[in-house]
Amino acid sequence: MNFMDSIGSSAPEMVVRCQRRMANCGIRPTAQRMRIATLLLAEPQHLSAEQILATLRGNGARVSKATVYNTLNLFASHGLIRQLSVDGSRTWFDSNVDAHYHFHDVSTGALIDVPVPEVEFSRLPPTPPGTEVDGIDLIIRLRKKPS
Repeated sequence: MNFMDSIGSSAPEMVVRCQRRMANCGIRPTAQRMRIATLLLAEPQHLSAEQILATLRGNGARVSKATVYNTLNLFASHGLIRQLSVDGSRTWFDSNVDAHYHFHDVSTGALIDVPVPEVEFSRLPPTPPGTEVDGIDLIIRLRKKPS
């Protein structure tokens, strides 16, 4: 199976979008980076490196675990994706780089985007001298109500 077959019918548009986003972030679009980018950037989603590796291998791609991790770390360091540490057991990679927060379903592990306007902070603590707030990460953990 070739690369274009593995990403589906909207392949040309997706490839162009991914190439453009990667170029805007200063990332050279190699074949393996493009495979990972087209999978992760296909829609707003939260995937782990293990899920990405399994999907790529399931589609017939020959890719190493180290390549997936190195590529995801490169993408995150250049702002193409967001890296999230939610519960200490796994790192998630978020294709939505716009400002937003998250719900985390502790029973399933699922992450759900929460738009910034849905959350209000009435006060933040003063920052240490010489610093300013660069961003706020908020994860709201969810569990099912007891029946």
